[in-house]
Amino acid sequence: MFEFETSLRVRYADTDQMGYMYYGNYAAFFEVARTEMLRSLGLTYKSMEQDGVMMPVLELKSKYIKPALYDEVIKVKVIINQKPSVRIIFIYQLFNENNELIHLGETTLVFVDMKRNKPCLPPKNFMEKIETYFPNLD
Repeated sequence: MFEFETSLRVRYADTDQMGYMYYGNYAAFFEVARTEMLRSLGLTYKSMEQDGVMMPVLELKSKYIKPALYDEVIKVKVIINQKPSVRIIFIYQLFNENNELIHLGETTLVFVDMKRNKPCLPPKNFMEKIETYFPNLD
């Protein structure tokens, strides 16, 4: 299992009239956390795309528990608990400044060969970085 944490501040532009983070902006927080998680492994979406592999989102789930409020720093935990294959599942846990769980999310992305526009296995350099977190239990 792989875990990564980053923090983001809820900007005024992220909120609705009530001062709550607008529900659609949680997906943007997921994306920032995913991007930073890749950077923590020494990878980027840009480098993967330059190598001919993109990762579109196939599915998104969100469960709203408590609102994220304007100007709060939100901790976003990203978890990968299954070894990636053609698909990769990211689980998100968002915590407010009191360390209260306020949101649960999940995205499923698929690795796509950009030349063929078909699903493919993850790039070798990605798997070399992530495999260490999924020891073979045989």
